[in-house]
Amino acid sequence: MINFEEELKKFHPSLEVEEVEDAIYNQDLTDMADILVKMIKKSEDEEKRQ
Repeated sequence: MINFEEELKKFHPSLEVEEVEDAIYNQDLTDMADILVKMIKKSEDEEKRQ
């Protein structure tokens, strides 16, 4: 039978995962909230012009 406590003690995350994590967090990614804010600002600017 597998002793999960012992296996967890042996666990070490691979460097690959950490490198990928850093690459993802260091990118400036646009999400849906950013897109909605831009759309609302654009709509407000167009209303002000009219």
